[in-house]
Amino acid sequence: MQKLICAGLALLMLMLSACSSDKLTPAEQGINTQTLLIANGDEPRELDPQLSTGSPEHSIHLALYEGLVSKNSKDLSIEPAVAESWEISDDGRIYTFRIRDNARWSNGDAIKASDYVWSWKRSLLPKFGSEWAYLKYYVKGAEAFHKQKNNNFDEVGIKAVDDKTLVITLNEPCNFFLQLLDHYSFFAVHPATILKHGDIDQAISKWTLPENWVGNGPFSLKKWAINDVIVTEKNPHYWNADNVKLNAVHFYPITDKQAEERAFRSGKVHVTYTPQLAIEKIAWYRENQPEALRIDPVYASYYYEFNLTKAPFNDVRVRKAFAMAIDRKLIVERVTKGGETAAWSFIPTDPGGYQPKQYYNYDIKQARALMAEAGYPDGKGFPPVELLYNTNDNHRKVALAIQQMLNTNLGVQVQLLNQEWKVYLNSRKNLEHDIGRAGWIADYLDASNFIEILASDSGQNHTGWKSDIYDSIIAELKKTTDSQQRFKLFEQANKILADEMPVLPVYNYSDVNLVSPAVHGWHGNVMHYHPYNNVYLEATP
Repeated sequence: MQKLICAGLALLMLMLSACSSDKLTPAEQGINTQTLLIANGDEPRELDPQLSTGSPEHSIHLALYEGLVSKNSKDLSIEPAVAESWEISDDGRIYTFRIRDNARWSNGDAIKASDYVWSWKRSLLPKFGSEWAYLKYYVKGAEAFHKQKNNNFDEVGIKAVDDKTLVITLNEPCNFFLQLLDHYSFFAVHPATILKHGDIDQAISKWTLPENWVGNGPFSLKKWAINDVIVTEKNPHYWNADNVKLNAVHFYPITDKQAEERAFRSGKVHVTYTPQLAIEKIAWYRENQPEALRIDPVYASYYYEFNLTKAPFNDVRVRKAFAMAIDRKLIVERVTKGGETAAWSFIPTDPGGYQPKQYYNYDIKQARALMAEAGYPDGKGFPPVELLYNTNDNHRKVALAIQQMLNTNLGVQVQLLNQEWKVYLNSRKNLEHDIGRAGWIADYLDASNFIEILASDSGQNHTGWKSDIYDSIIAELKKTTDSQQRFKLFEQANKILADEMPVLPVYNYSDVNLVSPAVHGWHGNVMHYHPYNNVYLEATP
């Protein structure tokens, strides 16, 4: 009888424990299991680091891959990663990296220097179609190879001396080259896995399915349920696995900003990582839950791209009129409300000290004069145009404000068109838009990062604009290390952009996110850069 009573009590305790566990929110359960839950915005288009573009992909890449070097999330200083050390030649052109002996792919294979040579060749093959190939033009011979002026890859400045020694030769010294190496387009991919599913120059996605995927980051891809969740789990083969405290990171594609905030408030996620919180909720969190609200200035630009390949935006007077007819101060104070600053230059103020000059103002009178000069007095005869943005309530609110300003100030009709992330990216890439929303968060701390986007041969230039003079400034920047001379070149580029107006700057971002107090090791910085290696979960008292 006593045994039966004991057994009954044990069963009751087990049931009570299960009930108690059921009452925990997913975020609370995540603390117990060290599973970080992230609201990640849009469904990613790609998980191939050499094809991806955009914040939704970038945040996932930080879990799945790692470069030769990484950045400290507190101060963005460069730290060893796959490479345990490196040497730079006296002339600043030759970098010799020593790859860790215990650096391995997620399937257990050793990471070799030749993996980087193979991967960089893949990203530079014209048929492969990487939008990031231009970033490698700092490397000797890379531009000539990508533009098919020299088809001998042996003349490109990346060599595997042996399995663990990689030598990279630049055209000229580049003081931010190590920062570049932490961009996902410079990451290595696993050659055997790619070749199992296609050829080196094929942009295939089958290899990124969970059952096929191989990477080298602190986490491995375990599940990809489209429009539901991406599950990553701790990678036991990661060289620093013993110091990774999280067991898993789950990414939820929540596009709706109100739904994102509800997910945080109800305990379904620990972090919103988009990087813009629902505008209506910012004031409430400031007042009622300030410990969860993280607002940091970001080295980033929010802007619109004009399509210069067709009327009416092939006329610079129209582009300038649009730029002068928008009240940016009103937008950041009454629409976005997250500490953003009005932008009068595509190039933001540089953390290194460069301050772009302002060459135009909010000037309705001058904007109307330009429209009249272009043949559209008071907007008469101006064709209806579309403003494209990716589905996001915050983008819609900004677009609505700009739509109204352009109608009131210039008498033009602007129709709004929103598209899902993947479709939107393709529309921009193929110039299937009149005006397109865009945003750029710096990949490295130098103004050239923004200037190079609009180079004639940039895979990120979705305007159809080309300028030989502008391209020559970029070429000069790649040969110049003196900071004052670089500032002068930055300003020359800034002046050209103000004169030609291929893009319309709106504001400089703030990083506005919700982060649970249970999340530790999540540091604000100007690059919206949050690696997971040092993040862990611990309930607050």
